[in-house]
Amino acid sequence: MRDHNELIEVDDPAWPLLLQELSRTDVPVQVLPGDPVAGRTSLLQLQVSARSNLGGIVLNCGGLLVDGGWLRIFGSPGDAGLPGLAEINAMPSTFDPSWRPDAGLVIAHDVLGGVFALNGGNPHEAGRPGEPGEIIYFAPDALGWETLGAGHSAWLSWILSGGLQEFYENLRWDGWRSEVSKLDGRQGLSFFPPLWSAEARQDLSAASRRAVPMAELLAVNRASCLQFDGIDPGFLGAA
Repeated sequence: MRDHNELIEVDDPAWPLLLQELSRTDVPVQVLPGDPVAGRTSLLQLQVSARSNLGGIVLNCGGLLVDGGWLRIFGSPGDAGLPGLAEINAMPSTFDPSWRPDAGLVIAHDVLGGVFALNGGNPHEAGRPGEPGEIIYFAPDALGWETLGAGHSAWLSWILSGGLQEFYENLRWDGWRSEVSKLDGRQGLSFFPPLWSAEARQDLSAASRRAVPMAELLAVNRASCLQFDGIDPGFLGAA
């Protein structure tokens, strides 16, 4: 196990380079203030260093709000506006060397109840697609996990290069920015008919939408998977 100094005092931290990338992107990204103590605690528990973008985000900020909060990338927030990576993944409050996110680490949620996760060491055993260290996505319109073919740093660069526009092309509607701006960091949007239904796929803009706690939205998505496919997608986040 590496201690705080080994994880933080590195010659080539990722955060300054990530800040440069954030300054150059045309994608709206808000960098939230973080809690340094919580960041250090999370870094120690994860055993990732500040050389990685994941470590840099957890250590230096409270998270990233992309496209006005459509996507929430978790960090170590200093207030309750957005859950932290530790809370989302139900990490122990004090360092526990036996704790591991075996099924994978949830790193981001979108307002639809979609989940981005970083695969653990044995995705097949956890019932997940993809390779170890690959980012996968739980799609609420398909009720299942999808591989993205990228690790964490490549995934983040893809987002900052505008990749979300095409990724969500069929899941955004006129006026979505206004609706998303009214949500807080613990809310998502519930659709009726649901996103996976033929009706919603035919005309998403005609579906009704309401703000609900993200925990409720994730629970409904997980229950729908079990009901229709008999497959448990597993842990989608604790918030």
